[in-house]
Amino acid sequence: MDILAFPLGPLETNCYLAMAGTAALAVDPGGNPGVVLDQIDKRGLTLEAICLTHLHCDHLYGVAALAKATGAKVWAGAEDAMLMETELGRGGLMGLPMVDGFDWAPVAPGEATIAGEPCRVLATPGHSPGSRSFYFPGAGAVFVGDLLFYRSIGRTDFAGGDYDVLIKSVVTEIFPLPEKTLVYPGHGPATTVGDEKRHNPFFSEFAR
Repeated sequence: MDILAFPLGPLETNCYLAMAGTAALAVDPGGNPGVVLDQIDKRGLTLEAICLTHLHCDHLYGVAALAKATGAKVWAGAEDAMLMETELGRGGLMGLPMVDGFDWAPVAPGEATIAGEPCRVLATPGHSPGSRSFYFPGAGAVFVGDLLFYRSIGRTDFAGGDYDVLIKSVVTEIFPLPEKTLVYPGHGPATTVGDEKRHNPFFSEFAR
């Protein structure tokens, strides 16, 4: 699986395009998806899914346009549905733009096949109630949204956030993954499970 990253939108949210042969999936298109569509066209890809780690507006600005252009299905955690009734989900928060409406379907935790690749969908609440992480064992990669960053963690002061729940999500769902697993966050650089175990100050008690 080849993975490209594009910082999009007003908060430079990382949008990922993951490709396996001619099948592809996108994660969190948070702005104009033109550069993503360019790559899809250039590489002759079929975008089969748009995976949303959570339903905060800065991760959603390009979803409607990308789904319309490709016909890809949109998946997100059901527990985040209530966010779309708030400025945090639909936009308007802190002067951010409004989100164009789009249809989506809930994705439950468990084993799945996305773009032809085995995927383990992980329930990782804490930043939001329905936060999902998408782990692709064949690629040694996990897309975590705003759950975990390089040497940091996501905010927990938004509606539905919970610090203790977030810490538990990382420790029980992310840290058990192989240490070389690449962690692709919603903002900032990629990291690895092993690096975060050892050096993330929020998890110093778990360092080994």
